[in-house]
Amino acid sequence: MKKCASLEEVRDEIDKIDDQILELIAKRKDMVKQAANFKHSVEEIKADDRIDHVIDRVRHRALVLGVSPNMVTDIYRQMIEDMVETEIAQFRNAKNF
Repeated sequence: MKKCASLEEVRDEIDKIDDQILELIAKRKDMVKQAANFKHSVEEIKADDRIDHVIDRVRHRALVLGVSPNMVTDIYRQMIEDMVETEIAQFRNAKNF
């Protein structure tokens, strides 16, 4: 962990971390779009068992890292909800071509 010498430096580091988080979310979204190519139905996209697995996995990882599992769960549920809609749109667009 970098030791900062000022509040401004801390904020600059937080901004850099936020940029990295956003880049990773964008990469995740790209992977979700690719996943649509391997699915055969909208129901397969809305895979509750997979969503449960992801939530359980990130909750456990949050605990290991000392991050609030409730916060992480909330973030992931929102992200998954949005990305499922993206994947459905990608799936439907691919089927129309």
